[in-house]
Amino acid sequence: MAKKGKKLQDAAKLIDRNALYSVEEAMELVKKTSTVNFDATVEVAFRLGIDTRKNDQQIRGAVVLPNGTGKTQKVLVFAKGEKLKEAEAAGADYVGDAEYIQKIQGGWFDFDVIVATPDMMGEVGKLGRVLGPKGLMPNPKTGTVTFDVAKAIEEIKAGKVEYRAEKAGIIHAPIGKVSFDAEKLAENFLTVFDVVQKAKPASAKGTYMKSVNVTSTMGPAVKIDAANVVSK
Repeated sequence: MAKKGKKLQDAAKLIDRNALYSVEEAMELVKKTSTVNFDATVEVAFRLGIDTRKNDQQIRGAVVLPNGTGKTQKVLVFAKGEKLKEAEAAGADYVGDAEYIQKIQGGWFDFDVIVATPDMMGEVGKLGRVLGPKGLMPNPKTGTVTFDVAKAIEEIKAGKVEYRAEKAGIIHAPIGKVSFDAEKLAENFLTVFDVVQKAKPASAKGTYMKSVNVTSTMGPAVKIDAANVVSK
């Protein structure tokens, strides 16, 4: 087992591992316990009482954080004709079709999100084996397969994040940076909490939100009292 560094050990002492904190307390603690010398990302993890083997209990979607993510996303758009011009005007970083498919096949990944118009998915689908494992495949559920490319780009640039329940029923999502005010982190957290809460499958039995933690990059986890979170 790897030994924890002194900074992380000292940071962990600020947190009661058996306590459940309010959202406001958790955001203050996650800022105080960041030990890295860069602007760390703050992430929330939901452990849900769902069975992702069942189609009706697979949770996936996207949400725009009111205060952004603190990161500028590079957007690649696959489109044709007038939609190419629309994407360029909306601020896409890369716009095209066949040439970018070839570049990706050659190992190019200088982008964070792909948006594709529905008529391009036949071609983009050929990249499934490459994009799928990286979580980069466009999907209608996350709003990245659409003819309204301008809206999609605007939302991504404004701080749109995707979320998806993993095999064990855990959802990870970034909610900002440690440089954010605790109030802004809390607002972003509540926005994500709300959509995950509302996504509860009707067929899910027992406790839905089993645990909710927030962490900063390489920082200790802070447990949130999910039962007493006032949803938006």
